[in-house]
Amino acid sequence: MSTPGILPIPSSKSAPDPPVTSKPVSILDNDIARLASNIHPILLLSIPLLSFPRLVDDPISALIGLASTTAVIQLLYCLICLPSTGQAPPPPLKPGQKRKSVKLAQDLGARLVPALLSLLLSLFLSTPLLYITLILFGGPLMTHLPHTALLALHLALLITPQLYYVHGLDALTWRRIVSLQLPVDEVVGMSMGACVGAWLGAIPIPLDWDREWQKWPVTVVSGAYVGAVVGKLVGGHLMRGWKIKMS
Repeated sequence: MSTPGILPIPSSKSAPDPPVTSKPVSILDNDIARLASNIHPILLLSIPLLSFPRLVDDPISALIGLASTTAVIQLLYCLICLPSTGQAPPPPLKPGQKRKSVKLAQDLGARLVPALLSLLLSLFLSTPLLYITLILFGGPLMTHLPHTALLALHLALLITPQLYYVHGLDALTWRRIVSLQLPVDEVVGMSMGACVGAWLGAIPIPLDWDREWQKWPVTVVSGAYVGAVVGKLVGGHLMRGWKIKMS
Protein backbone atom coordinates (compact mmCIF):
# COMPACT_ATOMS: atom_id res chain seq x y z
CA MET A 1 0.00 0.00 0.00
CA SER A 2 1.15 3.52 -0.76
CA THR A 3 1.42 6.16 1.95
CA PRO A 4 -1.71 8.37 2.11
CA GLY A 5 -1.21 11.71 0.37
CA ILE A 6 1.88 10.54 -1.52
CA LEU A 7 1.58 9.54 -5.17
CA PRO A 8 3.43 6.37 -6.19
CA ILE A 9 6.55 7.01 -8.25
CA PRO A 10 6.17 5.64 -11.77
CA SER A 11 8.73 3.12 -12.93
CA SER A 12 11.46 4.49 -15.19
CA LYS A 13 11.54 1.28 -17.22
CA SER A 14 9.80 1.42 -20.56
CA ALA A 15 7.03 -1.06 -21.12
CA PRO A 16 8.02 -4.02 -23.26
CA ASP A 17 6.68 -4.27 -26.77
CA PRO A 18 3.39 -6.13 -27.01
CA PRO A 19 3.67 -9.67 -28.30
CA VAL A 20 3.84 -10.06 -32.07
CA THR A 21 0.48 -11.17 -33.41
CA SER A 22 0.94 -10.16 -37.04
CA LYS A 23 -0.12 -12.54 -39.75
CA PRO A 24 1.81 -13.07 -42.97
CA VAL A 25 0.78 -10.74 -45.76
CA SER A 26 -1.42 -12.30 -48.43
CA ILE A 27 -1.81 -11.03 -51.96
CA LEU A 28 -5.20 -9.71 -52.97
CA ASP A 29 -7.80 -12.36 -53.66
CA ASN A 30 -8.43 -11.95 -57.36
CA ASP A 31 -7.16 -13.53 -60.56
CA ILE A 32 -5.33 -10.42 -61.75
CA ALA A 33 -3.35 -10.18 -58.50
CA ARG A 34 -2.41 -13.86 -58.60
CA LEU A 35 -1.32 -13.62 -62.23
CA ALA A 36 0.71 -10.45 -61.61
CA SER A 37 2.34 -12.00 -58.54
CA ASN A 38 3.50 -14.96 -60.64
CA ILE A 39 4.80 -12.75 -63.44
CA HIS A 40 6.58 -10.37 -61.04
CA PRO A 41 9.60 -12.63 -60.22
CA ILE A 42 10.04 -13.45 -63.92
CA LEU A 43 10.27 -9.76 -64.76
CA LEU A 44 12.72 -9.09 -61.93
CA LEU A 45 14.93 -12.03 -62.85
CA SER A 46 15.02 -10.98 -66.49
CA ILE A 47 16.71 -7.70 -65.57
CA PRO A 48 20.14 -9.11 -64.58
CA LEU A 49 19.93 -11.94 -67.12
CA LEU A 50 19.21 -9.76 -70.13
CA SER A 51 21.30 -6.77 -69.13
CA PHE A 52 24.38 -8.50 -67.68
CA PRO A 53 26.68 -7.78 -70.69
CA ARG A 54 25.62 -4.14 -70.58
CA LEU A 55 26.21 -4.02 -66.82
CA VAL A 56 29.74 -5.29 -67.34
CA ASP A 57 30.56 -2.89 -70.21
CA ASP A 58 29.01 0.29 -68.79
CA PRO A 59 27.61 -0.14 -65.25
CA ILE A 60 26.56 3.49 -64.75
CA SER A 61 24.39 3.87 -67.85
CA ALA A 62 22.99 0.36 -67.41
CA LEU A 63 21.99 0.98 -63.79
CA ILE A 64 20.45 4.34 -64.65
CA GLY A 65 18.35 2.83 -67.41
CA LEU A 66 17.28 -0.22 -65.41
CA ALA A 67 16.26 1.79 -62.33
CA SER A 68 13.13 3.14 -64.03
CA THR A 69 12.19 -0.36 -65.21
CA THR A 70 12.55 -1.77 -61.71
CA ALA A 71 10.58 1.14 -60.25
CA VAL A 72 7.66 0.50 -62.63
CA ILE A 73 7.71 -3.25 -61.91
CA GLN A 74 7.69 -2.65 -58.15
CA LEU A 75 4.98 0.00 -58.43
CA LEU A 76 2.69 -2.34 -60.37
CA TYR A 77 3.42 -5.20 -57.96
CA CYS A 78 2.37 -3.12 -54.97
CA LEU A 79 -0.59 -1.63 -56.78
CA ILE A 80 -2.05 -4.83 -58.18
CA CYS A 81 -1.01 -7.53 -55.73
CA LEU A 82 -0.69 -6.18 -52.18
CA PRO A 83 -3.05 -4.64 -49.61
CA SER A 84 -1.92 -1.14 -48.66
CA THR A 85 -1.15 -0.21 -45.07
CA GLY A 86 -4.20 -0.03 -42.84
CA GLN A 87 -6.40 -1.49 -45.55
CA ALA A 88 -7.79 -4.97 -45.11
CA PRO A 89 -7.93 -7.04 -48.28
CA PRO A 90 -11.40 -7.40 -49.78
CA PRO A 91 -13.38 -10.47 -48.68
CA PRO A 92 -12.93 -13.56 -50.84
CA LEU A 93 -15.41 -14.04 -53.63
CA LYS A 94 -18.09 -16.66 -53.38
CA PRO A 95 -18.06 -19.48 -55.95
CA GLY A 96 -19.26 -18.11 -59.27
CA GLN A 97 -19.14 -14.50 -58.08
CA LYS A 98 -17.12 -11.92 -60.03
CA ARG A 99 -15.79 -8.65 -58.73
CA LYS A 100 -17.18 -5.65 -60.58
CA SER A 101 -14.73 -3.86 -62.89
CA VAL A 102 -15.84 -0.49 -61.52
CA LYS A 103 -15.00 -1.63 -58.00
CA LEU A 104 -11.59 -2.88 -59.15
CA ALA A 105 -10.86 0.48 -60.79
CA GLN A 106 -11.84 2.32 -57.60
CA ASP A 107 -9.60 0.05 -55.53
CA LEU A 108 -6.66 0.67 -57.86
CA GLY A 109 -7.21 4.41 -57.68
CA ALA A 110 -7.28 4.32 -53.88
CA ARG A 111 -4.02 2.33 -53.78
CA LEU A 112 -2.16 4.47 -56.32
CA VAL A 113 -1.21 7.25 -53.89
CA PRO A 114 0.34 4.95 -51.22
CA ALA A 115 2.16 3.04 -53.98
CA LEU A 116 3.70 6.26 -55.32
CA LEU A 117 4.57 7.38 -51.79
CA SER A 118 6.30 4.05 -51.22
CA LEU A 119 8.50 4.66 -54.24
CA LEU A 120 9.29 8.21 -53.14
CA LEU A 121 10.24 7.01 -49.66
CA SER A 122 12.47 4.36 -51.22
CA LEU A 123 14.17 7.02 -53.34
CA PHE A 124 14.66 9.78 -50.78
CA LEU A 125 14.85 7.85 -47.48
CA SER A 126 16.02 4.30 -48.16
CA THR A 127 18.61 5.11 -50.84
CA PRO A 128 20.77 7.42 -48.65
CA LEU A 129 20.56 4.98 -45.72
CA LEU A 130 21.58 2.06 -47.91
CA TYR A 131 24.41 4.11 -49.42
CA ILE A 132 25.81 4.66 -45.93
CA THR A 133 25.30 0.96 -45.15
CA LEU A 134 27.22 -0.07 -48.26
CA ILE A 135 30.15 2.15 -47.26
CA LEU A 136 30.14 0.70 -43.73
CA PHE A 137 30.14 -2.82 -45.14
CA GLY A 138 33.24 -2.19 -47.23
CA GLY A 139 32.09 -0.37 -50.34
CA PRO A 140 34.56 2.04 -51.97
CA LEU A 141 34.63 5.30 -50.03
CA MET A 142 36.60 7.67 -52.27
CA THR A 143 36.08 6.07 -55.68
CA HIS A 144 33.13 4.68 -57.69
CA LEU A 145 30.75 7.10 -56.02
CA PRO A 146 28.08 7.01 -58.77
CA HIS A 147 28.35 3.20 -58.91
CA THR A 148 27.69 2.91 -55.18
CA ALA A 149 24.86 5.44 -55.29
CA LEU A 150 23.13 3.57 -58.13
CA LEU A 151 23.62 0.27 -56.33
CA ALA A 152 21.96 1.79 -53.25
CA LEU A 153 19.08 2.96 -55.45
CA HIS A 154 18.51 -0.51 -56.89
CA LEU A 155 18.71 -2.09 -53.44
CA ALA A 156 16.17 0.43 -52.16
CA LEU A 157 13.80 -0.39 -55.03
CA LEU A 158 14.09 -4.11 -54.32
CA ILE A 159 13.93 -4.00 -50.52
CA THR A 160 11.63 -1.25 -49.33
CA PRO A 161 8.68 -0.27 -51.60
CA GLN A 162 6.62 -3.32 -50.66
CA LEU A 163 7.47 -2.87 -46.97
CA TYR A 164 6.41 0.79 -46.96
CA TYR A 165 3.27 -0.03 -48.93
CA VAL A 166 2.10 -2.87 -46.67
CA HIS A 167 3.42 -1.80 -43.25
CA GLY A 168 3.53 2.01 -43.50
CA LEU A 169 5.87 3.98 -41.26
CA ASP A 170 4.82 2.68 -37.85
CA ALA A 171 7.95 2.66 -35.66
CA LEU A 172 7.02 -0.49 -33.74
CA THR A 173 6.36 -2.42 -36.95
CA TRP A 174 9.68 -1.36 -38.44
CA ARG A 175 11.47 -2.33 -35.24
CA ARG A 176 9.97 -5.78 -35.67
CA ILE A 177 10.96 -5.87 -39.34
CA VAL A 178 14.58 -4.99 -38.58
CA SER A 179 14.72 -7.49 -35.69
CA LEU A 180 13.14 -10.23 -37.87
CA GLN A 181 10.13 -10.66 -35.59
CA LEU A 182 7.46 -10.56 -38.30
CA PRO A 183 6.27 -13.85 -39.80
CA VAL A 184 7.82 -14.67 -43.15
CA ASP A 185 5.78 -13.94 -46.27
CA GLU A 186 6.63 -13.00 -49.84
CA VAL A 187 7.01 -9.30 -48.94
CA VAL A 188 9.48 -9.92 -46.11
CA GLY A 189 11.09 -12.77 -48.04
CA MET A 190 11.80 -10.59 -51.07
CA SER A 191 13.40 -7.88 -48.94
CA MET A 192 15.51 -10.35 -46.97
CA GLY A 193 16.48 -12.21 -50.14
CA ALA A 194 17.70 -9.01 -51.80
CA CYS A 195 19.92 -8.26 -48.79
CA VAL A 196 21.36 -11.79 -48.67
CA GLY A 197 21.80 -11.89 -52.45
CA ALA A 198 23.70 -8.59 -52.47
CA TRP A 199 25.95 -9.84 -49.67
CA LEU A 200 26.68 -13.10 -51.49
CA GLY A 201 27.19 -11.18 -54.72
CA ALA A 202 30.12 -9.31 -53.17
CA ILE A 203 32.09 -12.54 -52.61
CA PRO A 204 33.61 -12.81 -56.14
CA ILE A 205 34.84 -9.19 -56.22
CA PRO A 206 38.12 -9.61 -54.24
CA LEU A 207 39.00 -12.96 -55.82
CA ASP A 208 42.08 -12.89 -58.07
CA TRP A 209 40.36 -14.00 -61.26
CA ASP A 210 40.85 -10.77 -63.24
CA ARG A 211 37.44 -10.95 -64.88
CA GLU A 212 35.58 -7.90 -66.15
CA TRP A 213 32.37 -8.95 -64.43
CA GLN A 214 34.10 -8.84 -61.04
CA LYS A 215 34.22 -5.04 -61.00
CA TRP A 216 32.08 -3.07 -58.58
CA PRO A 217 29.06 -3.38 -58.37
CA VAL A 218 28.11 -5.85 -61.13
CA THR A 219 27.91 -9.03 -59.04
CA VAL A 220 26.35 -7.24 -56.06
CA VAL A 221 23.42 -5.80 -57.99
CA SER A 222 22.94 -9.06 -59.90
CA GLY A 223 22.95 -11.00 -56.64
CA ALA A 224 20.38 -8.61 -55.18
CA TYR A 225 17.94 -9.26 -58.04
CA VAL A 226 18.40 -13.03 -57.92
CA GLY A 227 18.11 -12.99 -54.12
CA ALA A 228 14.92 -10.93 -54.24
CA VAL A 229 13.30 -13.45 -56.57
CA VAL A 230 14.42 -16.46 -54.53
CA GLY A 231 13.37 -14.78 -51.28
CA LYS A 232 9.93 -13.92 -52.67
CA LEU A 233 9.29 -17.49 -53.79
CA VAL A 234 10.63 -19.07 -50.60
CA GLY A 235 8.86 -16.60 -48.32
CA GLY A 236 5.60 -16.85 -50.20
CA HIS A 237 5.49 -20.64 -50.35
CA LEU A 238 8.10 -22.79 -48.58
CA MET A 239 8.57 -20.67 -45.44
CA ARG A 240 5.32 -18.74 -45.33
CA GLY A 241 4.26 -18.04 -41.75
CA TRP A 242 7.62 -19.02 -40.23
CA LYS A 243 9.07 -16.84 -37.49
CA ILE A 244 12.80 -16.43 -37.11
CA LYS A 245 13.80 -16.96 -33.48
CA MET A 246 16.78 -14.90 -32.40
CA SER A 247 18.71 -16.43 -29.49
